[in-house]
Amino acid sequence: MSKGTKRAVLVGCNYPKTQFSLHGCINDVEAISGMILNFGFKESNVNVLTDAPGSPVLPTGANIKDALNKMVNKAKPGDVLFFYFSGHGTRIPIFQPGQPFKQDEAIVACDLNLVTDVDFRGLVNRLPEGASFTILSDSCHSGGLIEKEKEQFGAEHIMTPVNPHKPEPSKAKAKSLTFDIIHSAIDTAAGILHDAANVGQKIFGIFGKDVSLKFHPHYVDGLMVLDPLEEDEGILLSGCEANETSYDLVLENKAFGAFTDAVVNVIINSGPGISNRHLVAEAAMILKKNGFEQNPCLYCSDENANTLFLGGFA
Repeated sequence: MSKGTKRAVLVGCNYPKTQFSLHGCINDVEAISGMILNFGFKESNVNVLTDAPGSPVLPTGANIKDALNKMVNKAKPGDVLFFYFSGHGTRIPIFQPGQPFKQDEAIVACDLNLVTDVDFRGLVNRLPEGASFTILSDSCHSGGLIEKEKEQFGAEHIMTPVNPHKPEPSKAKAKSLTFDIIHSAIDTAAGILHDAANVGQKIFGIFGKDVSLKFHPHYVDGLMVLDPLEEDEGILLSGCEANETSYDLVLENKAFGAFTDAVVNVIINSGPGISNRHLVAEAAMILKKNGFEQNPCLYCSDENANTLFLGGFA
């Protein structure tokens, strides 16, 4: 168990009163918030951001990044940092002259100001030696959310159970927003920015200094170095592969994220501690058994694959 302080930022976005609303994300945050107390997190060190009615601080892109930056700024050797997200994910098409087409991953804040894989890479690179930063993201396209982190566990490791029963389509909703939808909303908001040549410039024009590093002019021009350390302390547990969807589900009047529900159930039955690899593997088997076509993944260093999730129980 870590001898440092454990701090967390927990984010749930239901996007109420929009055409892409979800129902289980705030419930997911409540489940995770209760669970991590068993790991030695104190409520005073847990920052919760949701878009529930009356929330004092909404999970906008700026507020999410501010909370994460403050958590990393406080980090000392031995500390365990945890970021949990439940909400929509997206993939950003990247066009660079002379380079192969690629798509990068992002989470979608309640104001559509994206937090991207580059932002998470920058946070991990700032960790003091001996501190760790674990991300658990129950969102579509969440595989690869830490730029250049090594994949340890994914679809190729998962055995498909015989005759899985699929959840009813009417009760399951993909936690995904295509970038076309986000682009359209940005175009509407950026209508006055007639001279903006591309979506990156439009997003920067709307959100300014609060924009993702991916859309910052210095990053776009290749002047920002965000390469990972040789063996870093970034740990990502994703609800699915980068090209897949995660699901929000309603069963018996209970709304929840399928991946989060599986993780919580594995931890309840795991005893005093479970490794990152074992947690993802067991959650993946639950999802397959229940008929979900999503493959949870683990991205981290070789060493951290077998360390205890969040440093183990208190």
